[in-house]
Amino acid sequence: MIHQQSFTVRTRRRGTYDITDRVRAIIAESGITTGICQLFIHHTSASLTLCENADPSVREDLEHFMARLVPDGDPRYRHADEGPDDMAAHIRSILTKMDLSLPVTAGRAGLGTWQGIYLWEHRSQAHDRRVSVTLCGD
Repeated sequence: MIHQQSFTVRTRRRGTYDITDRVRAIIAESGITTGICQLFIHHTSASLTLCENADPSVREDLEHFMARLVPDGDPRYRHADEGPDDMAAHIRSILTKMDLSLPVTAGRAGLGTWQGIYLWEHRSQAHDRRVSVTLCGD
């Protein structure tokens, strides 16, 4: 059986947005009990990640690390059509991922105890981000 559904996340600014419950609901609605859940974000300046879900400082530390690694407005960037965070956001999304796969076991997302699914917005402005969830299994 294959089930596919998309949803939109309205981001406010750069940072992480917990989408775990939305993905769990889609898995439950699908009726699939054993299989694979594949997530894909339809953008080049945001990404998806599995991350610590108990302590928000982990995600804050990741954001600080990424700001040092890929600074906004670096004079070596030629692409800045949408502002100083434009090229940095593209690099950040390539360094992270625009897709995730996770197991579906007993009709539930096969996440670890401290794992959550996050959309990581890499732009400093608000955006509507579309995520597709595709489930394959029995």
